[in-house]
Amino acid sequence: MNKAALEHNSADIERLFSEAFYRQYQTRLCGGASEPLYTAAETETNPTRESKIFYRLDYFASALHEVSHWCIAGKQRRTLDDFGYWYLPDDRNANQQEDFQRVEKKPQALEMLFSIAANYPFQVSLDNLSQSENDLPAFRDAVTQQATEYCSKGLPERAAVFFQTLADYYNGPSLALATDAISKQTNPNKILAT
Repeated sequence: MNKAALEHNSADIERLFSEAFYRQYQTRLCGGASEPLYTAAETETNPTRESKIFYRLDYFASALHEVSHWCIAGKQRRTLDDFGYWYLPDDRNANQQEDFQRVEKKPQALEMLFSIAANYPFQVSLDNLSQSENDLPAFRDAVTQQATEYCSKGLPERAAVFFQTLADYYNGPSLALATDAISKQTNPNKILAT
């Protein structure tokens, strides 16, 4: 079967993640959650020796996004539930939204690159239903710029492994060609590998 014709199934992402990382990091990717959550191993909320990354329902994009956060989190952050970060729901004020976008551009840039590697559409998210759509172009540009920088300067170590894992499985482009996929986008809200 042609791998490029494979359906994008979140269970495949779970398996690929496990094959790439479980032995070294004892971390599982798990779908079916009502909200994304990272539980560090051996904490009050997770007394097991295994960390877990929960993503929403069975959404392929949510799985890629949550893996992006894990790929950026350093060793100390990975010992903390939700990497020690906070989450503010919708109705963030302008300063809170600015903080969100500043922190979120790197994981969304990785998600963009993972989507390209998997030949899957990507859409930038402000993650705030009360936020004006007028803010989307500037944030999209920041995410795109960060993704382009990752292509030229290199990905964080775990992100590079996962990018290659996805590209191999889905016949996606190399990281060098991902820049072309970013620049050839035709819809400003969606980026597809070409």
